[in-house]
Amino acid sequence: MTGHEDLQDLALRGLRTMYDASTGRVPQTMRLVRTPEGVRLRPEGENLRYDGMVALGLSRAGDEAARSVVGEGGVMAYVRTVVERAKGSAELGEIALAAWCLGEICGEEDTVLTSRMLTQLGAPSVATVATSWALTATTSVPQGSAGLHEVRDAALARLLPAQGPGGLYPHLLPASGTLRAHVGSFADQVYPAIALARLSRARDDADALSRATRTVDVLCRLQGSAGQWWWHYDSRGAEVVERFPVYSVHQHAMGPMTLRDLREAGGPDRSAEAEAGVAWLEHHPESLEDLVSPRHSMIWRKVGRTEPPKAARAIGAAVTSLRPGTQVPGLDALLPPGVVDHECRPYELGWLLYAWGRS
Repeated sequence: MTGHEDLQDLALRGLRTMYDASTGRVPQTMRLVRTPEGVRLRPEGENLRYDGMVALGLSRAGDEAARSVVGEGGVMAYVRTVVERAKGSAELGEIALAAWCLGEICGEEDTVLTSRMLTQLGAPSVATVATSWALTATTSVPQGSAGLHEVRDAALARLLPAQGPGGLYPHLLPASGTLRAHVGSFADQVYPAIALARLSRARDDADALSRATRTVDVLCRLQGSAGQWWWHYDSRGAEVVERFPVYSVHQHAMGPMTLRDLREAGGPDRSAEAEAGVAWLEHHPESLEDLVSPRHSMIWRKVGRTEPPKAARAIGAAVTSLRPGTQVPGLDALLPPGVVDHECRPYELGWLLYAWGRS
């Protein structure tokens, strides 16, 4: 089986392929496409969130490895470009990730980012993921300002009431919409767990640790028999709404990094579940295709269903909105899983380095 060190080496090679020295950025994605000259990787778009996640990953890969990707300025110079771009953003996720990077990697706070996080957290509706990143940012600075403490309190005021009785979260805070209001993705669970685990360490907060543990306990109980971390959950209880796609980044990075943070905060050791998730990359039962591609230095994004776009998610959301815990019979036969998405996003490789590198 491909080991963690092999995957980290592949991630660094992949990021070298992705990074554009002329712009100082990584793309939104690298997609495998057919051309008259043969199959090749094509960079598409840009995403400031992904720049921040790559910076965090490189910060745990070591100085030499980071310079091999982003040049002689290394990861600290790269972070400062992320921060400057984020100052012009009105999107909470971009701002929060930049603040997280600056605090964790450079040990600094930027008052512009702090002020903008606080403003955005006052919106009528905020995303669970972005709110969690803002909370994590407040724990990344050794001595945060009074403004950063306000951000912490504002983020907690949005997150804590939204945690369902089973320990899970919806996609938006407060939960809104009609048929999908109760649905939260895997990301909507792991990022609050990470944020609360770190808060518990920073403030010796037993309630924060208990809340993070409750979320992780549900995810581990629902983990698939081949180590799959499923996609969508019912935040009103503790059930899966829709299993597919299974995303590779959940398996090799987001699952393990969450379990690592919980363990380091004094929570239970879930190493077995983390290893089972990584093993899925090689032993996935849904498809005959390889997900790890040494030839391209990529890990393909996901295994999904053969379906119209997001059809299974819509069906699962509609059914569970009416009858919680209901599973749609015959869905796997009607919309069978097995389709591999031949793209790889930079944040996926960044989070892989972050999950398994040294703190």
